[in-house]
Amino acid sequence: MKRVFTIGRYFRKRYGEDVYKVPLSIQGFTCPNIDGTVAKGGCTFCLNESFSPNLAQKSPKKFYLNPESPENPLLQKQLEQVRIQYRATSQRLAGKYGVRKFIAYFQSFTNTYAPLETLKALYEEALRQPGCVGLSIGTRSDSVSEEILDYLAELSERYEIWVEYGIQSIYDETLEAINRGHDSANVREWIEKTKDRGLKVCGHVIFGLPGEDERMMLETVKASIAWGIDSIKIHPLYVVKNTALAVDYLKGKFTPIDEETYIRLLVESIRLLPRSISVQRVTAGIDDESLLAPEWCRDKHRQMKRIREALKSAGYCY
Repeated sequence: MKRVFTIGRYFRKRYGEDVYKVPLSIQGFTCPNIDGTVAKGGCTFCLNESFSPNLAQKSPKKFYLNPESPENPLLQKQLEQVRIQYRATSQRLAGKYGVRKFIAYFQSFTNTYAPLETLKALYEEALRQPGCVGLSIGTRSDSVSEEILDYLAELSERYEIWVEYGIQSIYDETLEAINRGHDSANVREWIEKTKDRGLKVCGHVIFGLPGEDERMMLETVKASIAWGIDSIKIHPLYVVKNTALAVDYLKGKFTPIDEETYIRLLVESIRLLPRSISVQRVTAGIDDESLLAPEWCRDKHRQMKRIREALKSAGYCY
């Protein structure tokens, strides 16, 4: 029985003990695909105010950062959010699992889409927190710069630094269909630039995107491997209310991937991975009234049970 090289096993091998990621969601961050810089409305599966005018009308005018913002009136509040969120989650994990080391995970929206001085302040505040051994930064390939990567490379001399890119698909027709705002060449370019600086890369891949067949999904995994990613997250595309994808689904223009197909492709993807690439996610879902489809994405515990069984049948221990 082969063991899947999970991110947990990677951390235990490197640090000799468990290391957990602490997710952070910082006010004021957005995305160039939402604010109109590269596109409008965000990705078709993304829930945001630009596609929910009623929500936007009920909310007070908000301040959002971009790389050219001349000032950041939210900085002190953002620094406090880093401290509060990190403290709450790390203390809970320490109490429940006895964990002593953590990675601060800047998760929501595009976490390099701000002036460098703001990024430095937030990243370094996270690294000052007790037990923090590094950062994982979720972003888009069109929202990084040489300057940001150079700075992260300096940090990587003392800390564990990961950059998480949304690859989603290597097919430009798919990226256009989901209103991604950039092409696959852009993703490849910035993954390679990130790797050239010795930084670790986690690639996010979605199965079940509009118009894609099984071969295309697996080709995205193969290309991601070839581009040099160090870790991978895979999850199914699910439909939530108040998104452009929901409109297509309700009109019968989009059919979500079924559970059997998803699990089969996931197992095949695990087979494709070299031993050096760790696995950070094998599914996703949401169990609230916002989920429209597929219904099987509602119960993550059941999903994981079926995934583990399928992997075991294929000779893998997850």
